[in-house]
Amino acid sequence: MAITDWPEAERPREKLLSRGSDALSDAELLALFLRVGVKGRSAVDLARDLIAHFGTLTRLCAAGAEEFSAIPGMGLAKYAQLQAVMELARRALNERLSERDIFDSPSAVREWLQLRLGHLPHETFCVLLLDARHTLIEAVDLFRGTLTQTSVYPREVVKLALSRNAASVILAHNHPSGSAEPSTADQVLTRTLTEALGLVDVRVLDHFIIPAHGRPYSFAEHGLLRN
Repeated sequence: MAITDWPEAERPREKLLSRGSDALSDAELLALFLRVGVKGRSAVDLARDLIAHFGTLTRLCAAGAEEFSAIPGMGLAKYAQLQAVMELARRALNERLSERDIFDSPSAVREWLQLRLGHLPHETFCVLLLDARHTLIEAVDLFRGTLTQTSVYPREVVKLALSRNAASVILAHNHPSGSAEPSTADQVLTRTLTEALGLVDVRVLDHFIIPAHGRPYSFAEHGLLRN
């Protein structure tokens, strides 16, 4: 059945306008992005097929152009549109972090880091540089590694913080092939960076580990950060 034949209150667009975006399922939200289905399949049916194929929305949004375009009804134009939506979300969250104390909205930090790092197939070490008011100066992807590891050099992190006149930093890296739980190496690295940055009066406020799926891990929340 075509969506136009559904009761008006159950159509995704009308439901969103009357009840808000939170009232829609993942498939319904994706259907609004797709706009149209394919022969014999409504946009909602196609959205369900896409989610089933990739397993999660995260994997769907992280799919490469070739894999995404291979799905019937998709193509490079849809892929480009999806990437544009993801980048708009990243930039909107970046504005929030740059305009107010980062601790006014800790959830925004997690959301932004997930959008920036959660989809990457390789490990990346990111440094969020903050001013004295805890607003974002700049976020820099400083080191890039393989699927399972990356090398981080404390000297380069200290040089970066000093060059941007940062008062504090938030560290983050992703675990593309594992859970968010920190390894022993992650804990040692965090202590080393905290000590090195402390020598130049730059505080480490937190270190987040971003898994491919699930909630980011906060060192500060788990009492693993010592300043």
